[in-house]
Amino acid sequence: NNNIMVLITGESGTGKELVARAIHYGSPRNRKPFVTVNMGAIPADLIESELFGHEKGSFTDARERRIGKFEEANEGTIFLDEIGEMDLFLQTKILRVLQEKEVTRIGSNKPIQLDVRVIAATHKNLSNEVKAGNFREDLFYRLQGFLIHLSPLHERGEDIIILAKNFLNAFCKENNMPAVSLTKEAIKILLEYNWPGNVREIKALIERAALLCENNTITAEDIVFANH
Repeated sequence: NNNIMVLITGESGTGKELVARAIHYGSPRNRKPFVTVNMGAIPADLIESELFGHEKGSFTDARERRIGKFEEANEGTIFLDEIGEMDLFLQTKILRVLQEKEVTRIGSNKPIQLDVRVIAATHKNLSNEVKAGNFREDLFYRLQGFLIHLSPLHERGEDIIILAKNFLNAFCKENNMPAVSLTKEAIKILLEYNWPGNVREIKALIERAALLCENNTITAEDIVFANH
């Protein structure tokens, strides 16, 4: 179902955005926009305008009309990262947008119809946040159409090698480099490491190794962990 809401949970760096992108590009919406919003990175006074847009002159700095992220994602997918960072006021507004399937720009009274798939992600335990009164229970249940939990990378066994090879192939393609392979010893080291930085760390490590290695082969010596 390309409309069901998806909630992705897991530690920071476990690749939640990669999964969200894969869901979008694997769906019939794949030719439409994929819009990412990091809820924890936008200042509280700007977040409504960022999400819902505003009309010219609706507040002091609104010099021109601006469409919000929900409108930008129309017919596509909006990825709300760090959903647990929202205050209760914003949660109420988001809930209304999800229920009514429409958004109203700040300074306007004309609702805009939406056809947007919502994928949300959080590193927080939202059911604990609900119990603590920090997260609306009705919004929590609405977001949980389909739940995906990403384990920390070190618990994902062979996935580590699949990810490493994917990042390696993508990096070589992007930089017009010949294909690079991994030796058995290099693979053994990758599997034994505990990956505190999760997917983000493996991507950085593999790209660095691809640049440093000789003869288009990453050996055990090319694998240098940042915190060692």
